[in-house]
Amino acid sequence: MNFRDLVGHEDIIKHFKSSIEMDKVAHAYIISGEVGSGKKALSKAFSKTLQCEEGKVDPCEKCQSCKQAESGNHPDIIFVTHEKSVISVNDIREQVINTIDIKPYKSRYKIYIIEESELMTVEAQNALLKTIEEPPEYGVIILLTSNIEKLLPTVISRSIVLNIKPVRERDILDYLTKEMGLTEDKAYFCLDFAQGNLGKAIKLAGNDEYVHIVESVVNVLTHIPDMDVDGLAKSMSDIERFKLSMDDYMDLMMMWYRDVLMLKVTGNIDKLLFKEQYSTLKKQAGVLSYATIDEKINAIERAKTRLDVNANFDVTMELLLLTLKEK
Repeated sequence: MNFRDLVGHEDIIKHFKSSIEMDKVAHAYIISGEVGSGKKALSKAFSKTLQCEEGKVDPCEKCQSCKQAESGNHPDIIFVTHEKSVISVNDIREQVINTIDIKPYKSRYKIYIIEESELMTVEAQNALLKTIEEPPEYGVIILLTSNIEKLLPTVISRSIVLNIKPVRERDILDYLTKEMGLTEDKAYFCLDFAQGNLGKAIKLAGNDEYVHIVESVVNVLTHIPDMDVDGLAKSMSDIERFKLSMDDYMDLMMMWYRDVLMLKVTGNIDKLLFKEQYSTLKKQAGVLSYATIDEKINAIERAKTRLDVNANFDVTMELLLLTLKEK
């Protein structure tokens, strides 16, 4: 993974290249952006470039360091791992604090990449803070997060924060059509769904499971106004199959009701995500009031928030489906 392989993120890439060129690489970075936005790709490209034996703003691709980085076996690029739903203070001590004083095996830098850094406990963050405040000259710590608000203000203030911006629509479309060979209609569907997140667009375009997610969303929201108790139970069972992809499932639900709202306001089919369901969307737009549509979108957002804080899945989804059923 190199800077030139990345789609978008020009401002972050410019910052990285400038810091390398001016020999002002920081000891701690936070790359903040939603899931699938390119945080890991950026950190890997930056790390590979920093460790390249030629020391330029782009990796040479020929030296042993570049080859090791590309294969994921570079001894001085360390990904911090964890087995539980949190990153504990022991994880940070064992993998970072207790090893960072050991000089790099062969490179100029010793780089630690902590994915999902928002999962660090307060104790883990405080332990890491001491290392960030007094790092060895070769130490670089890169925190990747989709929820920067969960990081301590002291950790944030002592790091260079790089916020990922949405990728331009034209760049995403070019990638989906030219690199992935999608038809224009499917590319636009993935583009509208992704809202500037190339990772989400690629996931929707290239994963059969996401085809099934779309089919499930369409089936549930098409029939929910007329569902009885048995129908709601069947929908619950269907939705539960995608429990691990609920963020995407609910994003698609939200896009459905935004299509309903778009039709109600403009009647314009060109702006719809679910163009193939035009007749169903038009029917719902004619029946539902603006306030009701708004309440359904808000209900989906509330459900997402509840699941993010580990609320009971069945109860949360039952409440949501009952709200979506209301006319």
